[in-house]
Amino acid sequence: MQIYPAVDIKNGKCVRLKQGNFDDVTIYEQDPVKAAKNWIEKGATYLHIVDLDGAKQGDSQNEQIIADIVKLSDVPVQTGGGVRSLEDIERKLSKGVARVILGTVAVKQPEIVKQAVQKFGADKIVVGIDAKNGNVAIAGWEEVSNVSALELCLKMKEYGVKTIIYTDIAKDGMMSGVNVSSTKELVEKTGMDIIASGGISNMQDLQNVQDIKAQGVIVGKALYQGALELAEIIKKFES
Repeated sequence: MQIYPAVDIKNGKCVRLKQGNFDDVTIYEQDPVKAAKNWIEKGATYLHIVDLDGAKQGDSQNEQIIADIVKLSDVPVQTGGGVRSLEDIERKLSKGVARVILGTVAVKQPEIVKQAVQKFGADKIVVGIDAKNGNVAIAGWEEVSNVSALELCLKMKEYGVKTIIYTDIAKDGMMSGVNVSSTKELVEKTGMDIIASGGISNMQDLQNVQDIKAQGVIVGKALYQGALELAEIIKKFES
């Protein structure tokens, strides 16, 4: 199972939100590049970078910081937040990003996802599905659509998407465990690579995600608060 340490960027700083609330922010590091470097030094084999300002405003706000993180090492980076066009994707890939995460656009302009997979390949495109009560939330989680997470997954599969990041917003930043049942449903009913996100707090949470055969898991707050040690969880779950 792939471990993805998270670096969420807001106003140029490394932060965590609670339940996607932009007013409930904890700053963990003034310099996101420093935070990423720390995870790389502790053995990260993949990084998950989110431009929170971009997600909310609809265009990338922290692109230079993300480019600087990519330059740190050969560790691949997946990133999203404010990606709304093929040009946005191309620009990020040209800066060395390994995979680009599409969120809002998958709901509002799904044909862009289809075109992106055709143009850049399924290995370069990830769809982020963030759910509130089972329905997909968009625009930095501030708007809830009437599309269910499973419905959107299956639609994306038709378009050639292979990888989904699934977040239960109620769990995000709460360290109360992943929504195992919803994540398991997506794993079993779609046959896609599902990356679980939101709520990881301890080894048992990680074990629960591995048991449902998720492709990977994003870990944020638990690492920043020291509840989990990155080197230790990589050794246990990636090897």
